[in-house]
Amino acid sequence: MANTSTRTLRLLSLLQSHRFWPGGELAERLGVSQRTLRRDVDRLRELGYPVEARRGVDGGYQLAAGAALPPLVIDDEEAVALAVGLQAAAQGPVDGIAEPSLRVLAKIVQVMPGRLRRRVEALRAMTVTGGWGGPARTEVDPDVLTTVALACRDTERLRFAYTAADGRRTHRHVEPLRLVSLGRRWYLVAYDLDRADWRNLRVDRIADPAGTGARFRPRELPAADAAEFVRTRLDTAFRPYHVEVLVDAPAATVRGRIGRWAAVDEDGADHCRVGITSDSLDWAALALGTIGADFRVLHPPELVDLLRDWAGRFHRASSVPREPRDG
Repeated sequence: MANTSTRTLRLLSLLQSHRFWPGGELAERLGVSQRTLRRDVDRLRELGYPVEARRGVDGGYQLAAGAALPPLVIDDEEAVALAVGLQAAAQGPVDGIAEPSLRVLAKIVQVMPGRLRRRVEALRAMTVTGGWGGPARTEVDPDVLTTVALACRDTERLRFAYTAADGRRTHRHVEPLRLVSLGRRWYLVAYDLDRADWRNLRVDRIADPAGTGARFRPRELPAADAAEFVRTRLDTAFRPYHVEVLVDAPAATVRGRIGRWAAVDEDGADHCRVGITSDSLDWAALALGTIGADFRVLHPPELVDLLRDWAGRFHRASSVPREPRDG
């Protein structure tokens, strides 16, 4: 049987991982009797954990909300995830979150074992926040993420397998520079030694990364920083249309309607200039139509042709005679 302190921590971990535990099953997991389980539950209550007990045939235990937040038991991957999440919150746009996030992050890192602290510090130092919504979330292996971060920090050349968008698998030998957290994806900015050029590589497509032990002197990146490099490459690859229009409406009104997807600049009290970057002119036309105001297209000319086609179809649809209703 484990000693009392170890068993109590194990009990706490189980209660935190499951909403409700039947008493018999919980005792079996701990390898103790029901009587010993009750004593361990009492110890947790003395430490400030609000453990509720349900009596009867279907009786058991669960953690309830308490008046204060007691210590939590988390595993290694949860600790790294928590640290990365707190760092993102500290850099985020929500007022009042940055300072408490940094305080909690400092407390967590301070008590981490060395192996975890090294991983977290590498992620903190080698990650740049991109700052816009970006594409959908993708799953990233935390071991891959921290291995890449350590190679960035230590300026160590890295080898790994990489799966391209078309499913083709290649092997890469790179000099890793920075990780970029852009929207809900992670990107590695690195100099590809075989291709003799800079690349932005999605971390969720990296497999089996391994440091080579070879150090390198960082090269000059052809951008102001890693985040700008990734944004520019993604805009070029996936957003070929850059739309610019003049709108006959105040900037504040237009921002309220499409400001989430467009750059809106004032151009007088009752006019504004709107810029939209998109991989679809249809989407840009739809967004402009929702403004509810007149506008003039400055760029590109293809959008003018599209709007004329839409206008003709809408006009034809509105001029179709209605069929008489029965009765």
